[in-house]
Amino acid sequence: MSSDNHLLTKLDIAIDKALDWSKKNQAPEGFWIGHIDTNCCMEAEWIMAMHFLGLCDDPKFPRIVQAILSEQRPDGSWEVYYQAPTGDINTTVECYTALKIAGYPADSEPMTKAREWILAHGGLRHIRVFTKYWLALLGQWPWEYTPNLPPEIIFLPPWAPFNIYRFSSWARATIVPIALLCSRRPVRPLPTDKNIDELFPDGRDKFDFRPLRKDRLFSWEGFFLAADRFLNWYAKWPFQPFRETARKYCLDWLIKHQDEDGGWGGIQPPLIYSLMALYNEGYLLCHPMLQKGLKAFDRHWSREKETGLYINASESIIWDTFLTMLAFLDCEVDPLESTSFQKALEWILGKFVEAPGDWQVYLKEVQPGAWSFERANTWYPDIDDTAVGLIVIARILHKFPHHSDMKRKLRLAIDWLLAMQSSNGGWAAFDKDNNSLMVTKIPFCDFGEALDPPSVDVTGHVIEALGFLGKTKDEPAIKKAIEYIKSEQEPDGSWFGRWGVNYIYGTGAVLPGLKAVGEDMDADYVQKAARWIAEHQNSDGGWGESCASYMDNSFRGRGISTASQTGWALMALVAAGGKAFEKNIVRGIEFLVQTQRDDGTWDEPWYTGTGFPGYGWGDRADLEKVADKLHQGPELSRGFMLNYNLYRHYFPLMALGRARRYLKNR
Repeated sequence: MSSDNHLLTKLDIAIDKALDWSKKNQAPEGFWIGHIDTNCCMEAEWIMAMHFLGLCDDPKFPRIVQAILSEQRPDGSWEVYYQAPTGDINTTVECYTALKIAGYPADSEPMTKAREWILAHGGLRHIRVFTKYWLALLGQWPWEYTPNLPPEIIFLPPWAPFNIYRFSSWARATIVPIALLCSRRPVRPLPTDKNIDELFPDGRDKFDFRPLRKDRLFSWEGFFLAADRFLNWYAKWPFQPFRETARKYCLDWLIKHQDEDGGWGGIQPPLIYSLMALYNEGYLLCHPMLQKGLKAFDRHWSREKETGLYINASESIIWDTFLTMLAFLDCEVDPLESTSFQKALEWILGKFVEAPGDWQVYLKEVQPGAWSFERANTWYPDIDDTAVGLIVIARILHKFPHHSDMKRKLRLAIDWLLAMQSSNGGWAAFDKDNNSLMVTKIPFCDFGEALDPPSVDVTGHVIEALGFLGKTKDEPAIKKAIEYIKSEQEPDGSWFGRWGVNYIYGTGAVLPGLKAVGEDMDADYVQKAARWIAEHQNSDGGWGESCASYMDNSFRGRGISTASQTGWALMALVAAGGKAFEKNIVRGIEFLVQTQRDDGTWDEPWYTGTGFPGYGWGDRADLEKVADKLHQGPELSRGFMLNYNLYRHYFPLMALGRARRYLKNR
């Protein structure tokens, strides 16, 4: 009993310290935000875009160059995620080009090291489509050897297989400006002393610019490569009867979709491509749309660090705020007695989205009512943020019986969430039934994910929300969701994590959701998942999993212990019943208590968030069957990984709060 009391005392101290840290780091407006670390493509592409736009005297320029240089690996490359097993050819080529623009000569040390690495790893023959677009815009790659996205795609009706709404929301917002650029094929050539001729060691005339074939001759890939050759031929044909009208429709789409903060879709690619597309269509830099977009980089689209100025790929302000509020509730903070919580609640309710969105193309009768991930992205509210928001509101609603606006928004969000359930029972991030594999076959789709199919992690959060709202496993929507979850379970008991790294995240999202809707937590499949978590605990008591697990099965549930992943694992074991795993829970608590910093938070340089695994279709993969076709290894050259800088804080805080409640009630 004394040992229990000692552990609970340590838990109390750790929780109080972490809560104090959260209160001190809350913005005056009421929100929390942790910046997202990604890779140096963000900074390199900003430099290349500024050259394209003719803006070479921006005061941010030297600090952004410094950021790129500070992230170069000792071998000369740049990586996709922290301590990746090797560098990435695409990021390295883009950083190399950006540094040439910045004035670094080819024989300087960082350039020499980078060039040697690039040439040793296959050179420019192995770069992705997006890197080719950038080089084409700068006159370093022939436009006719880049995949052609015709602006006429905007004409295709919703039932057509390749209309823009068949693509994921992030791909859609990127496709429209790229289609405009592809139709004009603009070039802003680099000066002779800043071109990248040295990356063509045998000369450009001997370089094979044709795309690498990855499949047999008679295949969908072969068909679409032939179609792409036709589109590239058509781009040079003098008679293009509908092209100007298509450009106008694309422009109208861009104008309509610009966010209030100057961005598009809340992410970097549409923002940077849209600025260049508008400029190339004749919009002056002083035009309000371009000014708004450019000024965004002076606000929350960039951030200062000791190592330089970094460009944000996105911002997780709504997500971070809701999850911090949830951590407060897990630690038994009374909303009525917490000024921090009440400020956050007022701010977050003001961010509720009731504006129309792209999702309505296929759900015209559904009324808007949800939350987005970012502060100004109203076109793409997301299911995950809305689910976590509903968990928070469901748990506090009884404290605010006369808050009519909160109740109204709760009803709207529930209806929206249920309407967004996909036909297989799961929920995706932004759209319903966004799973048409045909669109992934086009040459454009050699990076990231072109689709947004359901995932078990989002589905787990949704059923957890419904459970806190009083719904049970017997409800038709939840019953269907549980069947989907069961169908997605791996043979070893774990679940794939689409939006977090990886099987620890997926499993950590599913088990609390199942518990919330009253599933039998002694069921074989539930206990199998919990055993998988327990078996993957590290010797130091924590849990960790490398991003490499997306391409190498030997890394499943394996990696250096992190605070966020330990938090996910602990919440999974507590939800599973805990008793059989009590020793694992205690060891996990000890790890978090021992690694907590004096100021109340945790250190975590490792990337535990997922943007894109790089499969193309946005779903889990049978790596034994598809690894060779993906043409990426554990470096994730097709992927996009994230370090959410508040994951290290609110997830362990949630876990400590839930573990304390479990220990007290067992």
